[in-house]
Amino acid sequence: MAKSVSTVRTDHASRYLQQLCKHWSHRFEVEFNEAAGKVPFSPESSLGLAANATSLIMTLTVEKPEDLERMQAVVADHLKRFAFREELDIAWTADAANP
Repeated sequence: MAKSVSTVRTDHASRYLQQLCKHWSHRFEVEFNEAAGKVPFSPESSLGLAANATSLIMTLTVEKPEDLERMQAVVADHLKRFAFREELDIAWTADAANP
């Protein structure tokens, strides 16, 4: 398992969380509300989302470490499409608790 986290500063975190979850709900059993969401890409891989007034926190977990970079790019690309009106800084950091 590999895990990484990105904290994206935005005033529209809840909106983006909901858009991402609704988008992926057509393919996956997504759970979400205004403040939190989870997209299970597979039994072993998922995207956790948390929104507050200033940030969207994304936690990506994948089964195979070699898939982490590709999945980070997929998530970032989708978020950038929804947030086309603003420039987001999406930087992923390895979760030290789960190398």
